[in-house]
Amino acid sequence: MYDLTGFQRDLMYVIAGKDEPHGLAIKEELEEYYEKEIHHGRLYPNLDTLVSKGLVEKGERDRRTNFYTLTRRGRREIEARREWEDQYVDFE
Repeated sequence: MYDLTGFQRDLMYVIAGKDEPHGLAIKEELEEYYEKEIHHGRLYPNLDTLVSKGLVEKGERDRRTNFYTLTRRGRREIEARREWEDQYVDFE
């Protein structure tokens, strides 16, 4: 995940925490977190990048709605990132 932007990592965390979220649900979660509007021109190209890197899978719910899930590799990358973070930040 070292080559991802912070926004792309945040996308992965939101996808990991939801059950097959669609783009609008992901957008709403990030808007709440960032406290500002996320434009489609930022959201979907970054989701497509994650798909092309093999970290996220895109499925089709219907003709107009896609959903997103983490791939096995995407889950491993998040786990590795959290282990890396834990060696520096441990509040327990």
